[in-house]
Amino acid sequence: MVDVDLAQPLKDFKPKHKFFVGIDSDGCAFDTMGIKQRECFCPWLIAYFGLQPVAQGARECKDFADLFSKTRGANRHTTTKRIISELLPNHPMTRARNFTVPQFPHYFAWVDDPNSLLSNDGLKQAIDKATDSEVKEELELALAWSERVNWAIEETVKDMPPFPFVRESLEKIKRVADAIVVSGTPREALGREWEEHDIAKYVKIIAGQEMGKKTQHLVYATKGKYEKDHVLMIGDAPGDMKAAKANDALFYPINPGDEIESWKRFHNEAFDKFLNGEYTGEYEEKVIAEFDTYLPELPPWER
Repeated sequence: MVDVDLAQPLKDFKPKHKFFVGIDSDGCAFDTMGIKQRECFCPWLIAYFGLQPVAQGARECKDFADLFSKTRGANRHTTTKRIISELLPNHPMTRARNFTVPQFPHYFAWVDDPNSLLSNDGLKQAIDKATDSEVKEELELALAWSERVNWAIEETVKDMPPFPFVRESLEKIKRVADAIVVSGTPREALGREWEEHDIAKYVKIIAGQEMGKKTQHLVYATKGKYEKDHVLMIGDAPGDMKAAKANDALFYPINPGDEIESWKRFHNEAFDKFLNGEYTGEYEEKVIAEFDTYLPELPPWER
């Protein structure tokens, strides 16, 4: 059986324009971050990992880790480890109730392994290779939780339109630049959301987690294909900026909680600066510095 390279469409991608724009989806193009984290991820995190006695504290940790801190937009397993091993044990509710947060060292070791594919498929592969019953049990728990989250998202996240000025921006981009979706979300969910609102037609490729990490998406789609300062990544999380900078691309931030104004500025000002060679330097530094103020390092209870 021949292995299929799911990233091949990105590798085969050929520019039609001189400029390229990569666009994140969750929390960037669509207002889906809040509902996914609060209504889909968090309730099942509490249920599967035994956090019921400190459920409110877990919710506050989830909000901070996934929506309003430097780890916003990170992989679900990375932030789950952060919440359970770092944030929740130090939360005031946990301390006040003298609650010992359950720990999952084998699952956390899998998360920290740089060779791990942090997805459901990656968990299945690790489960198949596991010989220790405790390792297998923890990984199976994590997989059951992750699959339940995907089920909850499919059941819950519907009829969520893109932010105002996203459609207008996509129309403006398509006329003069190549655009693709660059996301860590599963492709099935991405396709459903972009097609449901008739905006998939504005992008050449919808790249989800199956095609690799965001950094790889940009490498495959842009390396050696565009001139310097002709590649721009739009995102709402530090991971999006990191992917851009790893590829010497420019970055335009969508500020969490101020998304409409961010997209309005992109449509009315920033995209034209990008096309005119006026984005790099002072302007990009200004918008990134502003973005940084929206995502603190420490949670409110430690400030």
